[in-house]
Amino acid sequence: MPTEDTAMVVVMRHTATSQDIDSVVRAVEEVGGDAFVSRGKHQTIVGLVGDLAQFSEMPLHAFPGVDDVIRVSRPYKLVSNETHPRPSTVWVDDVPIGRDTVTLIAGPCAVETEDQTLAAAKMARDAGALILRGGAYKPRTSPYSFQGLGEKGLDILAGVAEEVGLPFVTEVVTPADIDTVAAKAHMLQVGARNMQNFQLLREVGMSGKPVLLKRGLTATIDEWIMAAEYIAHQGNLQVVLCERGIRTYEPATRNTLDVSAVPVVQSLTHLPVIVDPSHSGGTRDLVLPLARAGIAVGADGLIIDMHPRPETALCDGPQALKRDDIVTLREAVSTLATAVGRQLPERRDPALSAGGAWGRSAN
Repeated sequence: MPTEDTAMVVVMRHTATSQDIDSVVRAVEEVGGDAFVSRGKHQTIVGLVGDLAQFSEMPLHAFPGVDDVIRVSRPYKLVSNETHPRPSTVWVDDVPIGRDTVTLIAGPCAVETEDQTLAAAKMARDAGALILRGGAYKPRTSPYSFQGLGEKGLDILAGVAEEVGLPFVTEVVTPADIDTVAAKAHMLQVGARNMQNFQLLREVGMSGKPVLLKRGLTATIDEWIMAAEYIAHQGNLQVVLCERGIRTYEPATRNTLDVSAVPVVQSLTHLPVIVDPSHSGGTRDLVLPLARAGIAVGADGLIIDMHPRPETALCDGPQALKRDDIVTLREAVSTLATAVGRQLPERRDPALSAGGAWGRSAN
């Protein structure tokens, strides 16, 4: 009797046609298996679930367009490094997040006003961030807390991002909001509280946008990776995992940053992994030490809260970095990235990308 863990993955060549992929799917279904097609930007993967013995007897290697056939023992098929031994790089517009670089994402936790968002965005850019973050829709523990400006905040964020010249990531809270957010954002964030909102995961997977998936407050690593598999299962391999701290019995910090999760996840999956030192520590004085720890342990990037006036912030002011912290943050990222054999990412030059050339855009 086949189990959920019994699977193979067919890796298609980049030249494979739709007919090539369909022929693999039909052959698998004819022997009673299930085939799940995941179309990445440069490569298509077909995940096979069912009777492994029958799959092994099929001449899948000989099918037109097939590059390789791999047996997968882990419950997650598409995001496993067994199917994709080389680490993936996720592009957010023209900015890469991957295993060779340390990408800084920064901005306000919540969009409050246009002036506040623009000031925070300029702080982020000055700190070396190549991706802007900001919350237009804010799921909060208390119904009396600031819930965000919604679509108005999204419009502010989109306008500010264009003005400062950075792509932006923002959280989507419900499936009903996905089309609205995806029409303007360069990357969709699924927050910790929604990590196992499986319908939301499916819908963001179908959006075609890169996805930033935060680890749930009490989620195990396997549960976190399986949540990413839901997104990949819809044909979207553009997923970045974010370790943002987990809930433990220790009250000294808002959450406990699980730095060990970074190398563990990187040993299991080909997806990029970044760290959120703001939501884990919960206080400004912990952000920079935890950011340094994240880079040192091998994180592919950081996502950090900033605010021009944290004392007036409507959301998470105590953890937001101030203007005085910008230089220290920039130096820490640059110095530690070099120390661990990484580099600061280079933005893709649209005028040269067709020829494979790259250039770093000015901040």
